[in-house]
Parts: sequence; structure tokens; C-alpha cells
Amino acid sequence: MIGRLLGSRAKRVRRTGPLAAVRVPPNAGVLSCRVLDPVNEPVAHAELTVSDGMGRKVVRGGTDPYGSFVTAVPAGEYRLAVSAEGFTPYRASATVAEDSLSSLGDVTLQVAAVPELPKAGDWEIEPAHSSIGFTARHIGLARIHGRFNSFAGAVRIADEMDRSAMHVVIDAASIDTNVRMRDDHLRSADFLDVERYPTLEFYSDRFAHRGGNRWAVTGGLSLHGVTRTVTLDAEYLGLGNGMEGEVRAACRATTELHRDDFTVSWQTMLARGIAVVGPSITIDLDIQIVPKGRPA
Repeated sequence: MIGRLLGSRAKRVRRTGPLAAVRVPPNAGVLSCRVLDPVNEPVAHAELTVSDGMGRKVVRGGTDPYGSFVTAVPAGEYRLAVSAEGFTPYRASATVAEDSLSSLGDVTLQVAAVPELPKAGDWEIEPAHSSIGFTARHIGLARIHGRFNSFAGAVRIADEMDRSAMHVVIDAASIDTNVRMRDDHLRSADFLDVERYPTLEFYSDRFAHRGGNRWAVTGGLSLHGVTRTVTLDAEYLGLGNGMEGEVRAACRATTELHRDDFTVSWQTMLARGIAVVGPSITIDLDIQIVPKGRPA
């Protein structure tokens, strides 16, 4: 009996303090840490992944505005991976015991080296190693994935990167969702109307560095006879060499388009209250560029 009382008292002691209100299921404990930058400022919205001994992801989340991360997990051995934009990823191990707090304390992230930028000059998109894809909702249910198979683009890299410029032209008729009947309908006057508007074009106005390898590329997108300002959230992946030693630069980018901004609507179905295509469309780009005029 005395042992049971001492055990209960020990548990009550462990559960006092700021974490006393955290409800922990039986056979579980609490894992926590605080993520800081090199000058001891909290890193908000850092991404954390907790994996078990088999490498299976158990928890995925982010830090709060004060850089803190707290989660309840079953007692056991874990690996914690921390990542944040502009910082080198951090990894650590932790053992979590039942009804107790396992704290890694302050985790300090180091600033990541910025990838070397392309040299100033004229570059062009290499379609064979690039893709322009999109994702849309179909009648508010399943996601439909598609791509444009034909496009070309030029990038002029300036001595000061934020003064660079890009121009991309996409063949609207090359839309491909792997269903011929649907693709024919998307090419029709109900949607893209490729007879009247054969291309989609993007002209950049500004390159803005967001820190680390993140850039914002803002410009005008002309689609369906309408031009709107859009911003590409871009991740620069660095330089590399192709099979023949040619220099290449690569990036990933994404943006979200609102269909009604470009007057792309299927009015026949909208009149019946059926939104065949969702109101927003996500665009994903994987791009490689090579110096213009390089030897074939």
C-alpha cells in the first residue's frame, strides 16, 4: 500500500507545472523541445517529424510562435527531425517514458548555405527535364491531376538576381489529364477555348528573395484572354551538370489560381448549381534551365 501511495505521489509531482494540464493516455509520455536560431531567437513554424524505431512517422507538426513543440507519444525510442526554411536540418534521438516529460531542451538550428546562383546571361527552359502540372477538384470530390505537354520559356539572369526576368509560353491545346473526352472538353469554348486563346503566357515583373533558397516570382499570367497578377512560390535547388557536362539550374514552384479570375466557367452546369471544376487550381512546376544557345 505504501508503495502504491508513493507511486501515486511521484506521478502527481511529475504532472505539476506547465504540463499539468496536458492529458496523457496510459502508457504514453510527453516529448518536447524549443527551436532557436543562432542568436537564440525562437523559430516559429519549424517543421518537426517524430519517427519510431522502425522509421515509421508517428507525429508531424510545427513549432508555435515561441518556437516550442510539445506532443504526447507512446513510451519508447524515437528519432526527431527538425527543419525550417533557411536552416540546416537537425536530427536527435529521445527516449520517452510513461507518464513523464522527455525534453530535448533548446535545439539550435544553423543557417544553411545558400546554393550558388546561375551566372548572369540568357537561359532557356529545357522541356525534356521540366514539367508544368496542375491539380483541380472535380464536382467538389476527387482531385484531378493534369499537365501541359508543350511549353517553352526564357530566363534572363541579371547580375543582381532580383532584376532577372522570365517569359513562359504554354500551348493550351497540350492540356492532358489522361482522359481524351475530358481533355477535348477542357479545350472547348466551355473552358480554355483554345481556338480563340491558343496560349497561356507568364511575364515576370519581380524576383524577391525570401531567405535561404526561397524566392517569390511575381508577374502577369494571361489565360483565356484575361491577365492577372500571380506569385510563384519558388524553391531554388541549385546548379548541376547534365550527362554531357552542360550546366543546369533547377527549381520547384507552386501557385494557386482562382478560376473565376480568368472567367473560366462552364456556365451550362453552373446554372444548374453544379461546379464541375473547383474554384481554385493548384499549379506545380519543376523546371530546369540551361544556357541559351548551348551546343546540341
